[in-house]
Amino acid sequence: METAQKENEAKNAAQPTEGEEKKKDFDAEFAAKAASGGLLEVELGKVLAAKGATSQGREFGQQMVTDHTKANDELKAIAAKHNITLPTSLGEDHQKVYKEVTEEKGAAMDKKYLKEMVDDHQEDVKEFTEASVKASDADLKAFATKTLPILQHHLEMAQQMSAAVEAQK
Repeated sequence: METAQKENEAKNAAQPTEGEEKKKDFDAEFAAKAASGGLLEVELGKVLAAKGATSQGREFGQQMVTDHTKANDELKAIAAKHNITLPTSLGEDHQKVYKEVTEEKGAAMDKKYLKEMVDDHQEDVKEFTEASVKASDADLKAFATKTLPILQHHLEMAQQMSAAVEAQK
């Protein structure tokens, strides 16, 4: 993710005005974070869909693979259209989360996963809300606005499933 950010900042520095550069930096940073987060949700979702110990973990994992693969593809198309470089692998923070979740086994992995998905989607909702207002690129703004209700639904699902798995002592 850091490499993508540096490439985007270099491209944006070539812009004619400082205000324009800042707007493009915000857009590029949002896109890069969203891409890395989307990659995390798909990669962890695949692991949980295949190896989850609880029906909640497997179901939520599959939902993340389906929804975030679609969102990631949309974001890639927008980025390509607007010359924004996206990360092709997980950022450092997301690598750490992936490792922490996949080191767990059985129901402990499901619990850790669902807890991380609650935290992750709380952050996503905040970032996508901000981008739906602040993004200067109309396509990115529309993407954030359209994706936000899906992320809010994911957050609610993760909270409910996390509570259900915690209750299964």
